[in-house]
Parts: sequence; structure tokens; C-alpha cells
Amino acid sequence: MEKGKQTRTRGAISRHDLEQQLNLKQLQVNSLLAITKAINANVKAPDLFEMYRSFLEWEMGVGKMALFVSEGEHWACATSLGIGQELCHRRFGESQFHRFRQVESLYEEEDSPFREFEIVIPVHHKKQPLAFVFLADIKDDQDLHSKIQFITTVTNIVAVAIENKRLFKRQLEQERFKQELRLAAKMQRMLIPEQMPRTAFYEFDAIYQPKLGIGGDYYDILLLSEHKMAFCVGDISGKGVAAALLMANFQAHFHSHLNQRDGLEKLVRNLNESVMRITRGDKFITFFVAEYDMLTQQLRYVNAGHNPPLLISNGQLKKLDKGCTILGAFPELEQVEIGEEQITHETLIMAYTDGLTDIRNEEGDFFDEDLGYKFVKTHYQLPVRDFNLLLREELERFKGDTEYPDDLTVLTCKIY
Repeated sequence: MEKGKQTRTRGAISRHDLEQQLNLKQLQVNSLLAITKAINANVKAPDLFEMYRSFLEWEMGVGKMALFVSEGEHWACATSLGIGQELCHRRFGESQFHRFRQVESLYEEEDSPFREFEIVIPVHHKKQPLAFVFLADIKDDQDLHSKIQFITTVTNIVAVAIENKRLFKRQLEQERFKQELRLAAKMQRMLIPEQMPRTAFYEFDAIYQPKLGIGGDYYDILLLSEHKMAFCVGDISGKGVAAALLMANFQAHFHSHLNQRDGLEKLVRNLNESVMRITRGDKFITFFVAEYDMLTQQLRYVNAGHNPPLLISNGQLKKLDKGCTILGAFPELEQVEIGEEQITHETLIMAYTDGLTDIRNEEGDFFDEDLGYKFVKTHYQLPVRDFNLLLREELERFKGDTEYPDDLTVLTCKIY
């Protein structure tokens, strides 16, 4: 009888333990469902971290915890439990965590920042670390291995959800940035001529291709009087938004100074002062500007450190290289030389930025000046539109699958 009584007692204890374990499992599952619902409801990251912390404290019986997540180049503590504020506010580099590849017990040296923890659980996705949770003082009221497995599952779910939020936020920011770039590109297009002028005396055509949608290349064509017109090509150092902003500012100054009709030398000196005042020497502009008088058939120009435009007339090719140094490099220009050409025959002028000569083919060869000279000599008798279309085809053929390295502008003028 006594033996049977002892057996029933042991059976009653086992049932009690089983009920406790089942109740605990049910609480854990309910917490997991609550976290999953919160993720599906797009709960904010701080609230999700708070749910995770509470789950570890009350359902898992964790006394100490620190969850670290990536913040770009650093790892920061997203939520913690039972630890000092010093660790919570520290920023760690990747080198502090890269050695943790799997769930493992910690036997840290005295000077380790994680010496108060017993277990680390890393979370990886496609071999990239997403999070690390450090644990200590875990109540051993059930199988510790099963408890760690459940904590690992929940940590993975929370870490992946936070990473998805971060990626979605980045995607939204990228889309917003792309939209702003598209708007900026549209605004920049308004700063350059929309229609290429064609008269009985001259015609123009252009290739204009900013590297990043917007950029620092600039060209313009202006009618100064009934018998005089001006055109220019410029290249602001740099690419993207910063170069585009400087380009827009430069365009305003160019129009303002050109309308003062003080001559090319005064124009270029005033532009140099404007660029220096705006950039304080941090940026510079290479610039070519020319005036053509239809009555005298005289072309006058200044080349401020720009790639020399090519002028070809009656089969003779010249480089328009007279002028001065780049704009914005020095407070004052020491010397400005005015170049002059008398137009007596049908003449083609091809002005361009260094985005043309920086183009490489798949073998690494440049579309250098010699190739440019050869192309101009071969095709200069074409109308400017056909000339530029053929040049575009030649550049595409030359570069193959390589990308354009820089902003590209070609302004082609034919004078009759």
C-alpha cells in the first residue's frame, strides 16, 4: 500500500509540473502571437523593442539582457534589461561582434564590455549580421536549451522585422531622392536653350547628358542684337546636386554680366570674381565664350582653361585656345587674351566638355583629341544635327558596354 501511495504522489507531481509547463508554453506562444500581430500592424520600432524586452523579462525569466542592432557603421543597444546605462549608450564597431557566429556561452575576460553576460545569440540573414542579444541571470525553471531556442526564434522574428523596416525606410528615402533629382533635372533643363537656333547665318545643335541626371555642364546661346550673337560652354568641377546648384548660379551671373555689354574681357573678369565670391576657391569652372558679328563676320572668344573647341573651315582645323586660366581659382585674372577668327567660308565649331575625351572603350583606351580631330575632319560638312547624331553613334560604338564617366556636353555650331 505504501508503495502504491508513493507512486500516485509522484504521478500527481508530474501532472502538476506538466500543467505548469503547458501554461508557460501557452504564455510564450501568446506573446509570440502578440509580437507577430504587432509586426503585421506596423508597430513602431521602439514599441516592438519594448514588447521584446517584456517578453524576455516576464515570459522567459531573463534577468539581464542587451539587444544590439546595426546603425550603419556602428552597433547600438536598442533595448536592455537589468544592466547599467554605460553599456546602453556605447557604440560598437563591427569588430566587437564579428567573432559571434552562433549561440554560445560567454567566458569573457575582465576587460570585456560583455563580461556580465552568460550567453550571446547572433541573428544573421544571408550571412549578414542583423542583431546580437546578450543574456544573463536566466531562471532555470524549465529546460534551458528549449528556452534559449524559443528566445532565438523570437529574436530572429524581431530582428528581421526591424531590418525590413529599415530597408523600407531606405527605399522610401531613395524614391523621394530620385523624385527630387527628377524635379531638379527638369528645372536644370529650363536653364539651357530648349530650342536650337537656326538662321540664314548660323545653326546650333547640342548633346547634353549629365552623368547623374543633373550636373555641372552648361551651355548657352544668346542673341545680343540683330547682327550679333554669343554662345558658351562651361564645366563646373564636380558632379551631381552641388555642381548643378553652382551651374544655376553661374548661369544667372553670366546673363547679368553679358547684358552689361562691357566686352569679353570685362565679362570674364566679372565672372571670375562671382565664382570666387560664391565658392571661396573650393570650386572652379572651365569656360569658353564667343561672340559672332554677322556683319563683320568676325568671331571673338575667350577660353578660360576649357578644352579648346575645334574650328574647321575650308578643310583647315584650328583649336580655339586663347584666353586665360580657369575661373574661380584666383581672386584676379592676371591676363585675358581675346582670340579672333575671321569667318570667310562655311565654318563648323565643335565645343565640348571633358566628358567627351574621358570616355573609354572596353580596352581602356580614351576617345582622345586625335579621335575628335579625325571625326571633325571627316564629317564637318554635315548639318549640325546630322553631325551630332553621327557623333553620338560613334561614341556608343566606341565605348561599348562601358559607362559614360562624366557629364557630357557637345555644342556644335555652323556659321554660313
